[in-house]
Amino acid sequence: MRVLLSTYGTRGDVEPLVALAVRLQDLGVDVRMCAPPDEEFAARLAGAGIRLMPVGPPVRALMRGSTPPSAADLARYRTELVDAQFDVLPGAADGCAALVVAGLAQVAARSVAEAAGIRYVYASYSAVNLPSPHHAPPPRPGWPEPGTGDNRTRWELDAEHVNAQFRETLNGHRARLGLPPVDDVRGHVYSDRPWLAADPVLGPWREIPGLDVVQTGAWTLPDERPLPADLVRFLEAGAPPVYVGFGSIVPAPDIAANAVEAIRARGHRVLVSRGWADLDLVDDRGDGFAIGEVNHQRLFGEVAAVIHHGGAGTTMTAARAGVPQVVVPLRLADNPYWAGQVADLGLGVTLDGPAATVRSLGAAFTTALAPETRARATALAARLRTDGAEVAARRLYDTLR
Repeated sequence: MRVLLSTYGTRGDVEPLVALAVRLQDLGVDVRMCAPPDEEFAARLAGAGIRLMPVGPPVRALMRGSTPPSAADLARYRTELVDAQFDVLPGAADGCAALVVAGLAQVAARSVAEAAGIRYVYASYSAVNLPSPHHAPPPRPGWPEPGTGDNRTRWELDAEHVNAQFRETLNGHRARLGLPPVDDVRGHVYSDRPWLAADPVLGPWREIPGLDVVQTGAWTLPDERPLPADLVRFLEAGAPPVYVGFGSIVPAPDIAANAVEAIRARGHRVLVSRGWADLDLVDDRGDGFAIGEVNHQRLFGEVAAVIHHGGAGTTMTAARAGVPQVVVPLRLADNPYWAGQVADLGLGVTLDGPAATVRSLGAAFTTALAPETRARATALAARLRTDGAEVAARRLYDTLR
């Protein structure tokens, strides 16, 4: 049995599918994956024994641009990505029994699965990405913000924007495959039974009519890698530090520096994760340490608090470690949603990016480092599941078998 997985995005988009792939391999399934051609993704998939079928341009170069792309550039980029998917996915899906995709960007996938006569599964990593009257759509870069607070209206406008961006291109490709046109692109991509790869405690789905969501739990793998020796020496040399990292996101230039200043002002040591933005300490004082790629599952159990951008993976890893969080989300994708979950569950504090001054960050750390916040984080950690990828793999395997 062979299965094709497909996504496009940063590490937070790729890593959950790697977890699913590994659990499918445990069941004897041959797995291929369509993903960006970035070197780190190629190395990650090769290490897991997964064949990479590259699609689209490298993501890291796009994320590290000095200025955000214009709306016109984003529209052209999205169209080109759909064209690339229709070029690559049919061949990648050859001999496969199913195509599992993650993210709205996978516009071509269902048509490819339909033409090949194979099973199609759409997965979301956050409830906020699925239409519901209980929340607004996530921010979509390059598309205008709706002028209403009504969630149903916002989702209707979101569907109109998706159609305007993709419908003509999608239906042109479908016609060449001998398939009928699609009227609602977003509904077509999501299907009427999407999977939600998020923890039901940390990011629950509230049921609504018309959308049969299968919540499997977050797709993760245990990470057994040891921490680097120099990092271990730093951790052992004093009290637990506060971690500052923004992963694949490039934050506002002053946020990391403000966080370091606020942390030090309260007498805490600091760890700065360089990430894709190449963040670093502003000096060589002994109370700070800069790190590259390390095992966050192991590290977060050794820190006093985690400040981050609100990515699904970082939020989940910190929550499982029972460590308080300070979230400074960008208005991008599901970052605001996870920031809201952290605040609502009492796991820490959320700050708007423009409000993340030294003073406001200091106040946030005071709240996050309070004993009652740590107690809530510890209690919630014990309720989180770790078998989401296994549950999803078994479900797919049993259906195909």
